[in-house]
Order: sequence, then structure tokens, then C-alpha cells
Amino acid sequence: MGGTMALLPPFIRAPRTSRAARTTAAPHPGAGLPADDEVLLDVPDDRLGPALVAAGRGSYEPAAALLTRTRERAEWEYRDRYVTRLASFAHSRTEWFEEWRAAAPRDPDLLLVSAQLAVDRAWLSPARAELLREVSPLITAAAQSDHGDPVPWRIALDHARGARAGHKYFGELWEAAVRRAPHHYGCHVAAKRYLAESWHGSHRECFDFADRAAQDAPAGSLVQALPARAAFAYLTDGCGPEVPRERLDSAADRAMALSARFPSLDPWPAEIRNLLVYVLVRLGRLDDALVQLLLIGPYATSFPWNRLSDDPLGHFLAVREAVYTGRAVPEPWQPRKGHGDRAHPDDH
Repeated sequence: MGGTMALLPPFIRAPRTSRAARTTAAPHPGAGLPADDEVLLDVPDDRLGPALVAAGRGSYEPAAALLTRTRERAEWEYRDRYVTRLASFAHSRTEWFEEWRAAAPRDPDLLLVSAQLAVDRAWLSPARAELLREVSPLITAAAQSDHGDPVPWRIALDHARGARAGHKYFGELWEAAVRRAPHHYGCHVAAKRYLAESWHGSHRECFDFADRAAQDAPAGSLVQALPARAAFAYLTDGCGPEVPRERLDSAADRAMALSARFPSLDPWPAEIRNLLVYVLVRLGRLDDALVQLLLIGPYATSFPWNRLSDDPLGHFLAVREAVYTGRAVPEPWQPRKGHGDRAHPDDH
């Protein structure tokens, strides 16, 4: 991999969509789509929801019990997503988290949320690389608290990318991660994003990595969506050698096959389906995009729409309306400045 790559094209900022425009634009029930005002953003599943409600009331015990169950049952994909959401909640509502830390400072689940929260906070700072280096001991503590858990290693991979770690060190982290969970989606997304940033514009190499991982993974693994992530990075970049259309279609087809394995109207696969809608619309496959919108139902997700707009829900609804009516799909398709595929540590 290597070579000099062109700079990103100018970023385009999306116009915000007003609440009034959202609620009057699209009465969809006849098509099997919920009305605009019934669509919600980033809805937690039935296990995470009660934990977040309790945390909002100042109680950490349900969150702690939820993460303990995921660890004991080796539910690593759920654990990764729950840790990310709980850390995000702790970033804005700290009381329950501070109480948990005071009550059980060596709890492996507390240590994991602490590491994710520290990375998230450092990532937002202009001094990101320097602050991330100070976070390393927290990630080490989380990894040492449970040697079989791959999620601390996903956090370590994100951390290494933000700290601009060298390829050798990143490779060591990657080997440690896949020893624990060979097909963990979050670790694969972190590795793909590191490749994309280290060799900017090398989309074919990122596709090679994503395709190999998907081919090796079970049919029901979230890793089957990794090529669609590579397609998203390519379609939002506009940089580097052209990727053949058939490769983009193949990535979308693989993600569609994964989507079909999950129930409709389910918040768990909603992010993958939202991502897939973006890719399908960019490829002009509007009928396939409508199928995914029907499967999504009321479950919009911030990613990928928050890379395009300050109002991700409004942008999702505008795209949905365009797909349903056959009108021109709204711009922009390029990420906003600072919000590209390489700008966030945790959207997996």
C-alpha cells in the first residue's frame, strides 16, 4: 500500500431540516413506512433501554448487571455496542457513573466504560493525540481485567488510530484482538478505519481487507457488512483509484443478505440497514433501498447521516421521502468537515 493521494474535495454542509418540514413531508403508512413523526433516532434495544432509564435516574446497577451478563455469556457484539452507548450517556450524565466508580472501582465492566469514556473525551479535543497517550493506562486496566474480552482491544485499536500509532504497534494490537474474537465487527471496523487513514485513498486495499474478512466470517456475522463500510468510505471520499462498480454492488449484496437474516423493525441491525440505504441510493438501486427502509421502519440511526448533516434524522427522512416518491435524492453526499469516516472513534 502507499503512494501519494489527492486531498479530499471541499466538504459540503447540509441544510438543517425543520421539525415542521419533517412532520408534514411524508405520510407513509400506505407504503408500509411509518409516518415521519413516528421515526426515532438511535433507539436502544429492550435490554439497553431500561439500563439507560435507570442511569438517568442515578442508578448504575442495571447497567452494571447488563454488562456483566454480556461478559459472562461472551456476547461481544452486544457488549461493544452497550459500552459505547453507556459511555456516551456518562459523558453528559455523570452522576450514576461516578457512583458506580466509587462503589466498584475494580469492576471489569466499570473499567471498560471508563476506558471508552476517556477515549471519547480525548477525541473531542484539539490536543487529541497528546490526550490519548494519557489514556493508555485505562485501556490496559480494562484489558487486564478480563483476558478473553475483545472490546478493550477494539478501544485500543481506536486509540492507536487517534494517537497515530505506527503500523507495527497497530498490527500487534490487531493480532491480540482477533485471538480473542476472530470475527468481532467492532475490531474489524477499527482496523479498516486505520487502513483508510494510514493510506488515504487506498480504497482497493480497504476493500481487499473487508472482503477477506467477510468471506472468512459466518453468514450471520456483522462482519458481512464490512465491505459496505468500505463502499461508504469510497463513496464519501472521492479520492484515490476508481473502485469497479461490480465491487460496490457485491458489497451491497452481501450486506443485503445479512440484513435479511434479521427480523424487520428491529433496532439491533438498524445501523447496518441505514448504512446500506446510503450505499444503495448512491448506486441508484432505489428499489433495493426501499426494501431496506421497510425493514428499518421507525429505527433511524445517527450513522451514517450525521456524517452528512447536523440533523441526521431530518436527512434520513429526506432521503426516505426521495426514495419513496422517486424524486431527486437530497444532497449532500460528501461528509461535513471533521465528520468523515475517519473522524469518529466509535461508530461501529
